[in-house]
Amino acid sequence: MTKMRAAANHHGRDVAASIEADPDGVMALSPQLAAIWDRAAPYLRVRDNDAHTLYALGLAQALLDAHPEADPAVVLPAIMLHDVGWSQVPPDEVLQAIAPGGGRPDLVLLHEKEGAKLAAQILADGRYDPGKVQAILDIIDGHDSRREALSIEDAIVKDADKTWRLSPHGIDTVMDWFGLDRGQALRLCSQRVHGHLFTAEARAMARALSALESVTLWPQRQRLLEEPTGAAAPV
Repeated sequence: MTKMRAAANHHGRDVAASIEADPDGVMALSPQLAAIWDRAAPYLRVRDNDAHTLYALGLAQALLDAHPEADPAVVLPAIMLHDVGWSQVPPDEVLQAIAPGGGRPDLVLLHEKEGAKLAAQILADGRYDPGKVQAILDIIDGHDSRREALSIEDAIVKDADKTWRLSPHGIDTVMDWFGLDRGQALRLCSQRVHGHLFTAEARAMARALSALESVTLWPQRQRLLEEPTGAAAPV
């Protein structure tokens, strides 16, 4: 579980007054995207797709910062809605679509097609800019199966979606999907991410995430995790 509160204050003083309210790099969800989320969330309660979607949205926003030529009004709704179609696949068949050593390409295509239909309705209900909708739907319909990127917007969506797998939440999720230990999940996600990204920035993100997870598995780090809290430092 993500740590949200400090377990201690070793410094012993309150430093909150020195923290900026809105430093560079800290993101918020816009009201327009929050409204799309409210309509999409019921369709994302499949295999942790709701949390996956939010983390992928954050990665997409970071990639947009590096690509001012890309249209956020296409990228962000597309990543928000890219997996709503899994709600139309029988729950007991969802993981068959992406299981190691197998896979069901027909189910991947089904979730893309159904996702585009649902996204069209969600965007229409929210009166989203009609001039952006077709580009969003084109990205959703093919975001997993299509090997090439149609545009920089499509590349960012694809990269954010894949790079999530190497995030802490992604590794945690994949472990439970397939009953893997953390090392197995890291190796599986690495082989499915590295070499399959379009932007240099996503490749750098993915390398950094793999590096951090690799360190977690090192015996030196594992020994530190096993030490009792507050253990004395060596002298």
